[in-house]
This record gives sequence, C-alpha cells and structure tokens, in this order.
Amino acid sequence: MARDMTSSLHAVATGIFCACFLLVTLAGFWAARWKRGDLNSLEEWGLAGRRFGTLVTWFLIGGDFYTAYTVIAVPAALYGTGAPGFFAIPYCIFIYPYMMLVLPRLWQVCHRHGYVTLADFVRGRYGSRSLSIAVALTGILATMPYIALQLVGMREVIAALGLHGEWPLIAAFLVLAAYTYSSGLRAPAVIAIVKDFMLYIVVLAAIIMIPAKLGGYAHVFSAAGAALAQKKPAASIILQPSQYLSYVTLAFGSAIAIILYPHTATGVLSSSSGRVIKRNAALLPAYNLLLALIALLGFVALAAGIHTTDSSSAVPLLFVQMFPEWFSGFCLAAIGIGALVPAAIMSIASANLFTRNLYGELLHRSMTPKQEATQAKLVSFFIKIGALVFVLFVRAQYAIELQLLGGIWIGQLFPSVVCGLFTRWFHGRALLWGWFAGMVTGTGMALARDLKSSVYPLHIGSHVWMIYAAIPALLANLLVSVAVTLLLNALGHEPGRDATLETDYVAEPA
Repeated sequence: MARDMTSSLHAVATGIFCACFLLVTLAGFWAARWKRGDLNSLEEWGLAGRRFGTLVTWFLIGGDFYTAYTVIAVPAALYGTGAPGFFAIPYCIFIYPYMMLVLPRLWQVCHRHGYVTLADFVRGRYGSRSLSIAVALTGILATMPYIALQLVGMREVIAALGLHGEWPLIAAFLVLAAYTYSSGLRAPAVIAIVKDFMLYIVVLAAIIMIPAKLGGYAHVFSAAGAALAQKKPAASIILQPSQYLSYVTLAFGSAIAIILYPHTATGVLSSSSGRVIKRNAALLPAYNLLLALIALLGFVALAAGIHTTDSSSAVPLLFVQMFPEWFSGFCLAAIGIGALVPAAIMSIASANLFTRNLYGELLHRSMTPKQEATQAKLVSFFIKIGALVFVLFVRAQYAIELQLLGGIWIGQLFPSVVCGLFTRWFHGRALLWGWFAGMVTGTGMALARDLKSSVYPLHIGSHVWMIYAAIPALLANLLVSVAVTLLLNALGHEPGRDATLETDYVAEPA
C-alpha cells in the first residue's frame, strides 16, 4: 500500500496546495473591502462592525470550533487511543443547547454597552478591575498554546507534502499576519467560507472512497480493532467501563470551556443580532456530523496500514497514500487553510483583550478608537510571531501540554461570565478568590500528571475516580465564590457597581 514518494509526486501536490493558498491569501486582502467600514476602529477591525448575518456567523463560529488541529487531533486520538477519542462528539452535542441559552444573552448585553471582550462584560457587571484583569489574563494564556497548535497542524501538512525546513511555515504565517493586520476579522470570515466548502469535499471523499478501497467499513473496524489491541497499553474501538467517568467529564468540561475562549466570544459578538446566534445554535450540529466523520479517519488510517510514531501525522499521510496526487494536495490545502481561520480569530481576540483589558486597565489609559485599533493590530501581529517562534524552537509536545492546561484554566471563567449573565448575587471579590482557587486546583492536578493528561485520579475513600481536572477545579471555584460572597454579605459589604441594567437581559422578541 506504500507509495514511492518521489519529488515529482510531491511537486503536483505542492502546486495544488500553493494555488489554494494563493486563492485564500487574495481573499484575505480583499476582505478589507467587504462590508466596508472604518478599520481604524476596534469595533470594525476586531468585530467587523457587529454586522455578520446567519450564514457568515455559521462559517465563522464553525471555523472557531473546527480547526486544523481538530481535523488532525481528533482522528489522531482514535488512531492512538481508540474509543476515548470520540469524546469530542458528545462534547460538541452539549455545546448547542448551552449556546442557545447563554450566547444570545451575552450578545445582547455586550451590544447595548459596546463591550468587545468577556473581560469588558465582567468589568461592567461587577465593577471589579482586578476580576476583569484576571479574566483577560486567563483568556490570553489559554489561547496562546491554541494558536501554536494551529501551527503544529500546518507543520504536519507541510511535512506530508515532503517540503523540508521551516520556511514554508514561516511564509504561511507571515502572510496570515499581513492580511489579518490589514483586514481584521473580515479576513478569517471570508476564508472560513472557502475552507468549509473544501473541508466538506475532503471528508466526504475520504469516508466514501478510502473505506471502499480497503474493503468496506466492516474491514476498517476489524482491522482498527486488531491494530489497537497490539498497542502498549492495549486500546479498543469500544469504550471500557473504567473509562466512562473520564469520558463523560472530559466531554462535559470541554463543552463548558469552549464558549469561554476569547475567539468564540469574538465570533459571537461579531453577529448582527441575538437571533443570528440562536439560528446558529440550531444549524451548527451539521458541523458535528462532519466531526464524527473526521474522527473515523483515525480508524481508517489504522486499517490502511499507516505506521507512524507521531499520531498527528496519521491523517496527512493517509491522504497522501490513498488519494491521487492532485487530490491529496487539495486535501492538505483544506487542512492547512483550516489553520489560518482560527489562528487569525484567536490572535484578534487576544489582541482585543490585551488592548482593552490589560494595557488600558493596568496603565489607566484611555485611548481613542484609532489608537485602540492600531495597538490591537500590532499586538495581534506579535502574538502570531510569538506562537511561530514557540513552535519553531520548542517541542510540539509542549504546545499540546499547555493547551490541555489552557482548557482547565478557561473553564474557571464560568462563574464570573456564565453565572453573571443570570444572577448578580456574587460579589466581584468573591469571584476573584474563586477564580484563584480554581486555577490553583486545576493547575496542581495537571502538574501532578506531569501535564501528560488532563484526567486526574481523584481518591475519595477507598475509590479512585478518573475525572477531568477542570471539573473538581470548577467545583472548588464555585464553593469559594459562594463562601466568600456569604461572608461579605454577613459583614455588610456592598457589591461593586453594576453598569448593566435588568432590561439588558430581557430576551429580544422573536
């Protein structure tokens, strides 16, 4: 089944890959003219003027959730560990009712008060500068390794093409930095549309054509099961009873965290109305079907006899081995372009947080809209460069480990953001102490596992429960937040000033 990877074979795939990349690069620069606005304003550069309708928002939020690393990492998890890798499917199912309940309300409050980030909302809701800074820091720290992972995904694609050296990766992300600087959020929004059409073609072709070549899905599952049984430790295509709790808590905890990431908030706040968010919550399950099909590619790679010590390279190698040269180039381009959309949105979201909630808060400086936009553009550029340097000079495994830690950290924003959308009972200072307790608890659990896994063995009596570390960390967070709020109430302390109004939380008429 192996192919002779000659230079001419790679030339065709590389040519297709470069042509697709050129297309999206032109689209990225053209995006500055699309839905034209004053890009010297943070509202326009960082949120595209909050004017995206249902279709564009669907592609943009989908681009947030389903990244290049998702296309590589989810099947890689099945390739390496079997059934536990499927946790991404129920986790995404949990997201949509959660989105329907939380995000329209968030959009409405932020739209009425001109909030650009979650930290803006927290500052207005609780009148707490310290809590706002904590939320901003958490968002940036959790997002940085996520950006680096997009680069890791891009590097896997470039390696599958047979290109040597780091120059293709450097060139791709310098181009990304350039059109993000010039076009802001409009660039990833345009490219997300192109990326998604390409990705659907790739996945549908892969899940139909490759299993047919291998003898059908019965053979795929049989061969994958046999290959997983030979691994050390042995794995299976069926979830084992000892894995149930870790599987459920990982899915549930990941769902809690995903809408708290800055890039998700940026995609949501760029929408034109709360009704657009509701429609997207109803339409986004189509992406979950795509993700389930993508996940199966891990088993298909096992059945196809793909042998690699780096499971992240399984899908790119599968495409190169099983498809005609021209189409494998198209497939790898779809994955590579899938790195551009989330990396751009993540860098924009982090730049918004830094500009609005760190620089302004810490230095007590108010800026004009043009100054805000200029600083955000520069910060976005340097964030991407920082992620690139990290990937070039640090082992990719560190980025993966830090991203696991970031998932635990970002979940600690749940009480201040999600609970804050439904109640003003908590004190801002109490939430800050709760945040600190959750961060320390979650980080301690992850470090106890040497950052190799986010699943922690929790000892309760004579039982050991394997549980996603973000869940006990969040429970510690909530307990401290409740206890300190009760204490402050008993001592007669007034909560901070709430800049929002009760009417801000009343649902829009249908």
